Amino acid sequence: MSRPVETVAAETQIRDAAADALAHDVGALVVVDDADRLEGLLTATDVVRLAADGVHPADAIVGEWMRTDLITTEPDTAVTEAAEAMLEHRVHHVPVVDDGAVVGMLTSLDLAAAYGRSAGN
Repeated sequence: MSRPVETVAAETQIRDAAADALAHDVGALVVVDDADRLEGLLTATDVVRLAADGVHPADAIVGEWMRTDLITTEPDTAVTEAAEAMLEHRVHHVPVVDDGAVVGMLTSLDLAAAYGRSAGN
């Protein structure tokens, strides 16, 4: 999994969230509440969808465009199990949650790297 996780509040303007994602070179931001509990996920695809709908980033907030129908995983979940869930749900980002707190992000890039390391052995 990737760490640290870049987070954003639901009240954040999309323009600011997109700038943060670019600054940290991530394809998704974890949306958390004041207690750092998972509320949703904002991905680059969500921002593209916003643009396709003709919405200006200055006029939208994260909470209106974030995904809330998330799959999550736990730190001790087998990589193969997490990968199967990602394939089944056709997602590239899965928050890793431990006791309600987001502790990492599993991405398709992480899976590719793990596969590459295991294939090289």
